[in-house]
Amino acid sequence: MANNLRQCQILVKKAVNAGAKALFLPEATDYIPSSAEESLGLVKPVHESEFVMGLQEEARREKLPIHVGVHEPSQTSQRAKNTVLWINEQGEIAHRYQKIHLFDVDIKGGPVIKESQSVEPGMKIEPPFETSFGEVASTICFDLRFPEIGISLRRQGAEIITYPSAFTVPTGQAHWEVLLRARAIETQSYVIAAAQVGRHNEKRVSYGHSMIIDPWGRIVASVGDKEDEPEIATATIDLDLVKKVRVEVPLRRRT
Repeated sequence: MANNLRQCQILVKKAVNAGAKALFLPEATDYIPSSAEESLGLVKPVHESEFVMGLQEEARREKLPIHVGVHEPSQTSQRAKNTVLWINEQGEIAHRYQKIHLFDVDIKGGPVIKESQSVEPGMKIEPPFETSFGEVASTICFDLRFPEIGISLRRQGAEIITYPSAFTVPTGQAHWEVLLRARAIETQSYVIAAAQVGRHNEKRVSYGHSMIIDPWGRIVASVGDKEDEPEIATATIDLDLVKKVRVEVPLRRRT
């Protein structure tokens, strides 16, 4: 986790130098375990986590809000919670979302992953929260495959929907971009998808290809799958464009 924090500190510096108003980091930025036992051995409450406290200090010092995926201990089971935190520019945790849809897959010729063995599912869609650049709503990774959550968040006022992720290579190659663009188009919102990249352990390799998509479904910023140095993608959030798209193509649902 200390190395992951150092990588995040590099990204903070890049975000500050780029003039960004916030930094969005991937799912499980603190660690990706190779087993449920390893996860339980690593997980800590946020007030004891050197990783989270380190990011809080970065946010305070640079006056830069940080949206980051981490693990937190469960109070009800021998599993961790897969959560995303919004750390405001005072370094305070101002928003938290717990991943609802867990990644349990058995892909022929590909990975077999049972996230539910080590992670406790969330039970609640959290409402959007206000930022200096728009109303932001949080989801995590496998939530991307369920359009209902994005539609619900749009109905609650979301202008920007986040999908911090750690997609596998096979599912990323097949579905990552098309799913993200679909979520942007159907919610007429910006989509911010910060993605893990590269090999984590003997069991996990992530696809990468972080991207930002506008409410018309256009990719306005992206990075690839390089592993040698952490990268950022930046884009201007145009709330007038959000309004324009929603006025010109009104989605009056009957369901």
